[in-house]
Amino acid sequence: MTLEATASAARAHFAAFSRRALAVEGRRQAAVAIVVSPWRGAATYLLTRRALTMRRNAGNYALPGGNFEPGEDAIDAAIRETKEELGVVLSRDHAIGLLDDFVTLGGHVVTPVALVTTDALTLRPDPKEVHSVWRLRLAQLDLPDTPRHVPRPDGGPPILQMRARGGWINAPTAAWLFQFREVALHGRHTRLDGVGQPDWTAV
Repeated sequence: MTLEATASAARAHFAAFSRRALAVEGRRQAAVAIVVSPWRGAATYLLTRRALTMRRNAGNYALPGGNFEPGEDAIDAAIRETKEELGVVLSRDHAIGLLDDFVTLGGHVVTPVALVTTDALTLRPDPKEVHSVWRLRLAQLDLPDTPRHVPRPDGGPPILQMRARGGWINAPTAAWLFQFREVALHGRHTRLDGVGQPDWTAV
């Protein structure tokens, strides 16, 4: 399937999806961007590793994103953070849908925003925020052994993991990619109830 056809189907899937929006009183609002674009003949998404010098979540795998600024909504925040972190300039026209709000262990209510462009992207990561960035094929989200659920030592909800770069990434990033796969790519209204997150993601 071409990227154009994938984007068209994803728009239709999002239009039929009733996302869950959560109350944010007492919590910080943030957004992450699932940026889909072409690369070497394939549809890809962008995955980063946070800068090793960051005060929080240094070295973690992540999607571009961060806190809302005054007057922003989730789409505005996702677009701005993608520009600041990766030098990629997108517009609201590139937004095809929003996934469920998700509460992180760090106390944020995060809205994942799907952004699609048919243009090849030039990446200029900000070294203060991004250690590395990769273009990963959307098809890898459908590998037969993903997701997997890893028991927590404390017996809490199992940690959802998705394959990436030959290894595994953890929720919450893995959870957002999983729901994107389910909703945008397959039209399945899968929720993230009972998804566990590693304790270190709260640091």
